[in-house]
Amino acid sequence: MLLGISSCLEHSSPEDWAAKHVALGLKCVNFPVDYLAGEDVYMAYKEAADKAGLVIAEVGVWRNTLAADPEERAHWIDYAINQLRMADRIGAICCVNVVGTPYGPRWDGGYRENFSSELWTMAVEMIQQIIDTAQPKHTLFCIESMPWMIPSNPDEYLRLIKDVNRPQFGAHLDVVNMITSPERYFFNDKFLDECFSKLKGYICSCHLKDINLKEEYTFQLQECACGEGTLDMKRYIRLAEAENPDMPMIIEHLTTDEEYAESVKYVYDNIGFE
Repeated sequence: MLLGISSCLEHSSPEDWAAKHVALGLKCVNFPVDYLAGEDVYMAYKEAADKAGLVIAEVGVWRNTLAADPEERAHWIDYAINQLRMADRIGAICCVNVVGTPYGPRWDGGYRENFSSELWTMAVEMIQQIIDTAQPKHTLFCIESMPWMIPSNPDEYLRLIKDVNRPQFGAHLDVVNMITSPERYFFNDKFLDECFSKLKGYICSCHLKDINLKEEYTFQLQECACGEGTLDMKRYIRLAEAENPDMPMIIEHLTTDEEYAESVKYVYDNIGFE
């Protein structure tokens, strides 16, 4: 099991960046620069990670590759292609985005049309285009599971993988993003089992965080730091280990480097990472 964080940590050089991750006891990293930084820069970060024994878990895209405007959509698809090419060059495990949407002002927002057959077809073709153009040899392209856009559950994820039909398309599992109902919240142990059972053989990276029910009407959930919610985190990690002993588990969505350090300490002290 490889623990990492989504923060690049405040750093002064690639070597300092790597050293600070090692000092926290981390085994993998999210890549801190994109391809626009230039080959000299991103290869310097790769070399620093290699020398420190850190696995590059994820390269992010985080752009709307389904934007409504055709020029904007083409621009961000091109960006994703180049991010995937860089990810493959530096040996990253995956290059990840969310599917995006053309249906509202927020690029990663929730809209009814996100679950339309039209968007499904657009998403499949977009993913195929990115993979077929970049032609990665090692890195998997992934769409992160999300609460209000596909894939929002393991069945949708499995269908998406089968429809894309590319060996370089993998599953990026964020279980908390898919906990969107009382059943999944209160019986998250069973939901974890379902996710890993249905997606067995496809999962290449996971996000690690917690979730809590707010004490107000109506049913409202809030993601939170590890240990501050009710997710069966030990089960989550053991299932991930069974899928892959070297599965990246990335802690995300905290505010400060100090908060990340506290969350890392919690995981090591309370969940028994090896």
